[in-house]
Amino acid sequence: MIIERNNVDRIFNALNDQIGIQGGSAIGLVVCGGTALTALGLIIRTTKDVDVLGLVKEDSAGIHIKKIENFPKWFSKAAAIVQRDFNLPKNWINLGPAPQVELGLPEGFESRLIKKKYGDYLSIYYISRIDQVYFKLYAAVDRNDYHTDDLFALEPTIEEIEKAPEWVLTQDVSDNFRQILKDFLRKYNYGIIAERI
Repeated sequence: MIIERNNVDRIFNALNDQIGIQGGSAIGLVVCGGTALTALGLIIRTTKDVDVLGLVKEDSAGIHIKKIENFPKWFSKAAAIVQRDFNLPKNWINLGPAPQVELGLPEGFESRLIKKKYGDYLSIYYISRIDQVYFKLYAAVDRNDYHTDDLFALEPTIEEIEKAPEWVLTQDVSDNFRQILKDFLRKYNYGIIAERI
């Protein structure tokens, strides 16, 4: 099964139930990528997996994102049962983007997260549209594949495309990457922005 708008909530509700059955505790996860785009209705498309960026700790001071190296055993067991029940790929929920937490997130990222509770145990914090623009620009320049389609499906404004490179260039400070970014912007008719970076 693929993950799409009409089943993402069912999958996460099932995961919440299994966390309880496995004796787990409450957990908050930051989700980016295709699942976040789909769940928030930003882009109507399907995806094969759930990209988890980090672990959320929420207190009176606000939201704090922590890097997560591995899921707790009870979580992995719960995820494996959901994988079986929904016929999902083996690594359907993964920590692929987790290193990004240490590399640095856009300013104000935590304040823009969109929280959705799926019962007593699971809270998903979807990344915002503007942060998707930042992430997708970085990924598109780096790989120039479906991330490019996602970027432009988000219909970024000129102002957003002007601002996004400021963060993108903090992720790779090499002259070579700067040139690739400039070439990408020129290719998609943002030559004026390319000249400013």
